[in-house]
Formats: sequence, structure tokens, C-alpha cells
Amino acid sequence: MKIISYNVNGIRSALSKGFLEWLQATNADVVCLQEIKCCDDKIDKTIFHKLGYEVHWHPAVKKGYSGVAILSKVAPKKVEVGCGMEVYDNEGRVLRIDFDGFSVLNVYMPSGSSGDERQDFKMRWLTDFHEYANKLKTELPGLVICGDYNICHQPIDIHNPKSNANSSGFLPEERDWFSKFLATGFTDTFRHFNKEPHNYTWWSYRAGARGKNLGWRIDYLLATDNLKEKLKRAAILPEAKHSDHCPVMLELEH
Repeated sequence: MKIISYNVNGIRSALSKGFLEWLQATNADVVCLQEIKCCDDKIDKTIFHKLGYEVHWHPAVKKGYSGVAILSKVAPKKVEVGCGMEVYDNEGRVLRIDFDGFSVLNVYMPSGSSGDERQDFKMRWLTDFHEYANKLKTELPGLVICGDYNICHQPIDIHNPKSNANSSGFLPEERDWFSKFLATGFTDTFRHFNKEPHNYTWWSYRAGARGKNLGWRIDYLLATDNLKEKLKRAAILPEAKHSDHCPVMLELEH
């Protein structure tokens, strides 16, 4: 089973840049999208149905903001919209589908880059999400948590760790959270296969950062450790250019 996670930074914008053709060529079984920035009634979902996908949508209450979606070629046993915490569900941050043997949780974690208020919100989210995810994996032991985490875990995951030491997304407390989260029984699937530097998933639109590969790795597919033997391949797909992010991919034996 091929699972892809992709922050599209606006699904309608991505569609105008060839996203649909890319989706068809990629032929993934499950595609988790973040930052769809689009309500249900603002997009014709039949374009995805024609490619064989069921469409599950969780937009934010605020129009043109946040939101997640999952496209799936395999019919899930269950779909869970939101995480049951209104403050986050209003922002459309969590969507889950369950299959036989494993589940896929699609997450768009908050950014703290706009100021102290949102950074505080992000830190509260991290505490709440940690508790939520660990409770969830006792109920659903085979769990893949994919999405935009808005955190670079290690210096290898960011182009200039020294100058970004005090930047939201690379703060010591955020990185510490990530380490502790992994230690509760999750595997960073990309790093399971690839220990090389200069692998990023997001680039600023400023100063030609993408062309120079001055990026951050903030998009992840984490899998519970009991799925390790089923991990076949993980990759970053930087050639897809429909957003300031690029997709990340996991192939899982199922």
C-alpha cells in the first residue's frame, strides 16, 4: 500500500498547477492532504472520484484556512473526523481512516511562526496531541500518523540549524517533544531508510530557496514500531511542485 502525505497549501491552487495529473500518475492508495483551505461546497470532488478515490474532507470553520482531507482507493472500515477537541477541530487539523490491520491519521499541526500567541497554542496542541495519539495507539495498534508537523526534529533536517536555533519549528522544546513522542513507540519512516542530509519537504518562497535546496523537513510519516517489519520504502518527492511543500511517501506491506 502506497501512502502519500502532502501539504498542498490550498487544494484549488495546487489543482491549477497540475496536481490532478500528478495524482493520477502517482497512483497512490491513500493520499493525505493538509492545508486544503477549501470548504466542501467550493470544489467538485468528482474529479477525484473519476481517479478511483473516495474523498474524506475536514475543512476549518474559518474559510480559506487550514483543513485536511484524505483520498483513498481502498474503502476504509471507519472514518473519524476530528480528534474530539473543539479548539483543534474548528481548525480542521485531524482526520483518520481505519483499515483491517492499521489506521492512517492525517494531521496538520499548528505553526507558531506568526507570533507568541500561536506559538503558545502550538505548545498546548503538542501536549494534547501527545496524550491523544498515545491513547489512540492502544486502541489502534497499527497506526501511521502522517502530515505537516511544523517541526524539524534534528539539525540534519534543516538547512541552517545555527541561524534557526530560535526559530519556531526548530525550538529546543519542539525538538524535545518530537524525540519524546518517537520514544513512546513511533518510527520516523523516512529516517528508517535514509540517514542522508539535505532532504527537505518545505522551502520558503523567498530568495529562491527551493532552487538552492535551502529547506526544512517538517512533513513526516510516523508509524507505530509494530509496523516496522511491514515498512518497504519511504521517500521524499521534491519533483512535485504544486506547493511550497513537497509530498512524502511510504510503501507498506498490507
